[in-house]
Parts: sequence; C-alpha cells; structure tokens
Amino acid sequence: MKELKPAILMCLLFTILCGGLYPALVTGIAQTIFPRQANGSLITDANGQAVGSALIGQPFSAPHYFWPRPSATADFSYNPMASGGSNLGPTNPAFLNTVAERIADLRATGVTDPIPADLVLASASGLDPHISLEAARLQIPRIALARNLSEDAVADIMAIHTEGRLLGLLGEPRVNVLLLNRALDFKR
Repeated sequence: MKELKPAILMCLLFTILCGGLYPALVTGIAQTIFPRQANGSLITDANGQAVGSALIGQPFSAPHYFWPRPSATADFSYNPMASGGSNLGPTNPAFLNTVAERIADLRATGVTDPIPADLVLASASGLDPHISLEAARLQIPRIALARNLSEDAVADIMAIHTEGRLLGLLGEPRVNVLLLNRALDFKR
C-alpha cells in the first residue's frame, strides 16, 4: 500500500500534465501563432463553407480541371483516414496494370508528350495536393480547350499559383491542384 499511493499520485499528475495541460498549451500557441494551419489550412467558398484543405489532394476528373496525382487510399480517393501508399512493388502485376491504365487514360485525352511520373504514380501518403510543373503544363491544352480559353491564359493562371522551393532550396516548384482549379473557376 505504501508504494501504491505514490504510483497513483504520479499517474494522476502525469495524466493532468501530459493529457491536459501540455496539449492545451500547444493548442493555444498554435491557434495564436498559426491559426489557419492549426485548423487544417481549409479553403472556403464565398459563403464560408469549407471546400477542401490545401494540405490534402482532392479528386478532380472533369476535363476542364487540372487532374491531381492519383490517390492510393482505399475506400474512396483522397481519404485522409486511410493515408498511405499502395505498398505494391515496381514489378507487381497489379501495380503495372494500374499504371498502364492511367497512362492509357491520359493518352485518350490527346497527350502525346512523355507523361510525368506524378500523373500516374501516387505519393507515399496517397494524399499529395501538389503536382509538378511538368504535370500541370501537360494538361494546359485540354483545360484551355474545355474552358474555351487560350493556352497562354491558362498558363498565366498556373504561373500565378506556382509555389517555389521551400526556403529557395528544398523540393521542386509545384502547383496545388485545388487552389489552381479554384482560380480557374473564378477566372470565368
């Protein structure tokens, strides 16, 4: 009994500290310093209704939209609760068939140029909201035709929404598909 009392008190103390005070402190700091990011970097429409997050890919398949990286999540595309890759190796027949189907779908839209990997391969999380500039440029003719815009007009919108390297050094320039498609919708 002598050892049980301090153990119970320490358990209660650490439960209060680690399970209550520390999370409240971190949440308070995040809400104060980075409120948009702490709330999921949500993108809202004119009515304030959330239409997506700048951090999670969204499914777009209509010809007048930029198409994102394929999603590897199960159940439904871009399910944040099922984040993860497909775990299929590069020689797996199911993987090869999936990639071949994605390439065929892109070729059916009139693409004759080499296809960037990010249009046929999912990211490690299966939720990546960005595509490379090469993947975006490849889609400009289809989008311009579907929206009755010039290719230069679509390229200009894409250029405005191009994100550079992090700190000028890390990663590659890219575009967020949701933000780019919303910009195209407001162009009309």
